[in-house]
Amino acid sequence: MMYNEVENAVKQTLESYNLILYPPWLLKIVQVYETSLVRHGFMLIGPTGSGKTTIINALTESLHALSNPHRITRINPKAITTEEMYGVKSEISDDWIPGIFSTIWSKSNNRNNKFSTWITFDGPVDTLWIESLNTVLDDNKILTLANGERIPMTENCKLVFEVENLNNASPATVSRCG
Repeated sequence: MMYNEVENAVKQTLESYNLILYPPWLLKIVQVYETSLVRHGFMLIGPTGSGKTTIINALTESLHALSNPHRITRINPKAITTEEMYGVKSEISDDWIPGIFSTIWSKSNNRNNKFSTWITFDGPVDTLWIESLNTVLDDNKILTLANGERIPMTENCKLVFEVENLNNASPATVSRCG
């Protein structure tokens, strides 16, 4: 896909949103697109109301218009516990109870999907949940769960982080993201 095609599609999408085409902001959308081409995990950082969600929505809608269907799955990681996110072994039956994220991850990383999925963590970074994603964000691209299950990342999936700051992110996590 050519950059000018993407940029023109983004301009049309922004017009459909009734937004003013502000060149520095358009540049940010193109930069996110470029980052998504080379990284499987990337972060959009800025205060609430700075346009992070609109950038992601406009870009994925534009890519969809260019016959590259995208879906966004949003998770607020601070709204659930780490066990609810990744899964936990039942104290009663010793069965594994899958987590919300691990279930989304399994469904999104299916090569038969005819669309790309951007799993978007919309909320503050916390070392409790993000450190478990380091094996996904590095070159291994594998989610390893506490029950020993290993779920590889496919090419049609990206991890996106919408955060206000990186105060609680480790250098190891930041260095793995675009």
